[in-house]
Amino acid sequence: MPRPPRCRRIGQLPVYRSFSPDDAEPAQAVRLGVDEFEALRLLDLEGLTQDECAKRMTVARTTVTAMYESARRKVADALVGGKRLLIAGGCCEYPRFELPCGAEKKGNVEMRIAVTYENGEIFQHFGHTAQFKLYDAEHGTITGEQVVDTNGSGHGALAGFLQAAGVDALICGGIGMGAQMALADAGIRLYAGVQGSADDAARALAAGTLQYDPNARCDHHEHHDGDCGHAHCGEHHCHGN
Repeated sequence: MPRPPRCRRIGQLPVYRSFSPDDAEPAQAVRLGVDEFEALRLLDLEGLTQDECAKRMTVARTTVTAMYESARRKVADALVGGKRLLIAGGCCEYPRFELPCGAEKKGNVEMRIAVTYENGEIFQHFGHTAQFKLYDAEHGTITGEQVVDTNGSGHGALAGFLQAAGVDALICGGIGMGAQMALADAGIRLYAGVQGSADDAARALAAGTLQYDPNARCDHHEHHDGDCGHAHCGEHHCHGN
């Protein structure tokens, strides 16, 4: 049985996760792994050599070569065939963030819930949230809570911020498709389209009774799938090399 692939270290999460041609209705989608995206970014945008790229991503040079060649074929297929290009998945190790001073680590609690937070309510624009309220839950009951600042992290970095906080599930209002993909890649369950009291929503999720909209997203960004800042907007486990 082949060994599982080694996680590829990602230096910069992709902010935009979906690209489609304006002059066609693509019937197919090409999925580019985040690790393949990172190889393209390091080699073609930053101009690194394959050896330098391999060190950054903590993999063998042959692995970089294979990712790079696969990525270029996929991009060419999308461009020539007028297909939608989606950036998601891959065997990745995401950037970690330092939590604000005084923030408590998750520890051994059963579940940590994050809620986009403003003045006791669920803030409705994930990509511009200045705070999360974190709730620790055990056996269906909230056992601890704290408010943490995002320290200006942009929407492309918030998934890494939540991952560093040990978050298992996120409750929010509007959220773009790119952020949804980033959360999925980070192994964080999403409960979107929720409004009202943050405390009530967290208690409902812990108890298994939360009402949410699995299809909620910010429609303003339909074409480039960014994250919402507009008032009208409502896993891999890796071991070897």
